[in-house]
Amino acid sequence: MAEIEFRIFDTAEFRVDTSQDGSFNGIACQYGKRDSYGTTFQPGVFKRGIDKGSYAYLWMHSPFTPIGTFRADEQSNLLHIEGLYDDTADGRDKRAMARSGSARELSVGFVRTDLPDWEKLAEMSDEDRDDVLNNIRSARLVEVSQITARMAAVPGSKLKTVRSALGELYAATGEPTLVERLAAYDREHGRDSALAHEQEEQRKLTERARRAAVLRLTTIGGE
Repeated sequence: MAEIEFRIFDTAEFRVDTSQDGSFNGIACQYGKRDSYGTTFQPGVFKRGIDKGSYAYLWMHSPFTPIGTFRADEQSNLLHIEGLYDDTADGRDKRAMARSGSARELSVGFVRTDLPDWEKLAEMSDEDRDDVLNNIRSARLVEVSQITARMAAVPGSKLKTVRSALGELYAATGEPTLVERLAAYDREHGRDSALAHEQEEQRKLTERARRAAVLRLTTIGGE
C-alpha cells in the first residue's frame, strides 16, 4: 500500500467568502520551497495527479471529519484550491474557525508516484538517493485539510504527531515505511547513512518515552 504523506506550508492566501454560500480558496502547496522534512515540490508535480472532479476537504486529515469539497488547479508555482464548506455542524464550525483565524492553515495529503522500487533506491549513492527522496517531482493528490493556526509556521513539523496518530488509517498495519526499509538496508550493509542515524535516534527517543511512561504508571500505582 502506498504511503500517504502530508505537508503544510505558510499559506498566506487562504480566503473564506463572507457571503452565505460558504466558499473558500487558497494555496494548498507551494513549489520550489524546501519544507521542514527537507523535501521540495517541483513545478508540475501534480500534472498527472489531479482529478477533474471534487475532492474531500477534511479537518486535520481525519477521513471521519469531512467539512467540505474542493477542486484543485495546478499553476506554475503552486497548487490552488477552491471549494465550499458543507452545510453541516462541522462545516459551519470550521468555517467560523477559518474566519476567526484560529484555524486558517491548509495541509496537503498526497501519494508520491515518482519513486523507484525501494531496492533500487537502496543501491543508489547517498547523493543520488537524497536527490530522489528530497525532490518530489510527481505525486497524486489525495485530499487537503484545514488545520489549526501556527502549525504551518515551520512547514511540515508539527503535523508529524497527527500523522503518527492516524497511521493505522493510512498505512498497512505493521508494514515498514520507505524510510524504515532504506535505513534497515543501510544498517545491514554497514552503510553509514543519514537515514540510518535518523532512524536510530528515533528508536532511542521512542524507547525513552516508553520507559518514562512506564515509570509514571509505576509511580502512580505505587508499585
